[in-house]
Amino acid sequence: MKNPSEELIKRLKVAVNPWKDNITEKRMFGGYCFLYKGKMCVGETKERLMVRVVSEKMEQVLSMPNVIPMDFTGKPMKEFIFVKPKGYDTEEKLQHWVELGIEHAILKSSN
Repeated sequence: MKNPSEELIKRLKVAVNPWKDNITEKRMFGGYCFLYKGKMCVGETKERLMVRVVSEKMEQVLSMPNVIPMDFTGKPMKEFIFVKPKGYDTEEKLQHWVELGIEHAILKSSN
């Protein structure tokens, strides 16, 4: 059986390819993250997809199925979410999350 974490990382590498010239990879949050121009945008930890989302979209995104606030300490982290596997079970769904994460990184790097 394939390791779900490794499988998700492989899929993320494909999904971030359009931005590959600005993407770096780094171990963070006990998992594996992708950074756009040094800003963390998406990643994987313990078989969960992590995504950074601009604050203006957080309420809408958190109301979506398979999305929960990202929290390691009992307190949700600002502008971070976890997406459960059903929320990224197609390449189209995964691409949506990657684009949200890239959007966050672009907006934060232009500030």
